[in-house]
Amino acid sequence: MATFLKANLSSTIASLIDYLITIFLVSVYKVDVVIASATGTICGGIVNYIVGRHWVFDAKHDKIHHQAFRYGLVWVGNLILNTSGVYLMVNILQINYVISKAFVSLVVGFCYNYTLQKRFVFKKNNK
Repeated sequence: MATFLKANLSSTIASLIDYLITIFLVSVYKVDVVIASATGTICGGIVNYIVGRHWVFDAKHDKIHHQAFRYGLVWVGNLILNTSGVYLMVNILQINYVISKAFVSLVVGFCYNYTLQKRFVFKKNNK
């Protein structure tokens, strides 16, 4: 249970960075919502990996390049799911981009990220 709570705190921190970058790019620089969302997701993903490796899963046991590769595989799926979900909600359903991003990231975070990070990326016996 402690790992799940720490993973959610890490995800919250990464999501805040993700949202702030997305909103900043859209509001200040008028970047397209989908591109801004992808950029925010990239930045949040980097933060989440670092925090996950060092604090959430205490996974310094594995070589960083092996772990980073596995994280990258999972993260590409995360990027596709988040960006596609935001695109659909904003462009098809006409829902505000901030609400869309929050909803999609929560669903993807709980249903996809945590499970794959725990069982694949930071798994103790992955050597």
